[in-house]
Amino acid sequence: MSSRLPPREEEYGMKLHEKEELNRKIKEQKVVVDEISNLKKSRKVYRQQPNSNIFFLADRTQTLAECKSRCLRYFKIFVIF
Repeated sequence: MSSRLPPREEEYGMKLHEKEELNRKIKEQKVVVDEISNLKKSRKVYRQQPNSNIFFLADRTQTLAECKSRCLRYFKIFVIF
């Protein structure tokens, strides 16, 4: 007997893993949105440069809007799965 799963079960396992990853990303984005939403107006927001340890000052409202749209995009993909 083979130790491999039937093709449908393998596909389901892969999709389950991807769905769990999307769920993790959604939760992460919700935390980021909540944190930015609860900041006082006078607080500064910094954005990390990709693949670097350098941070740049970012606009709070623009960053919040981008995080909300990213969260919504992840949620739409999650629902389609």
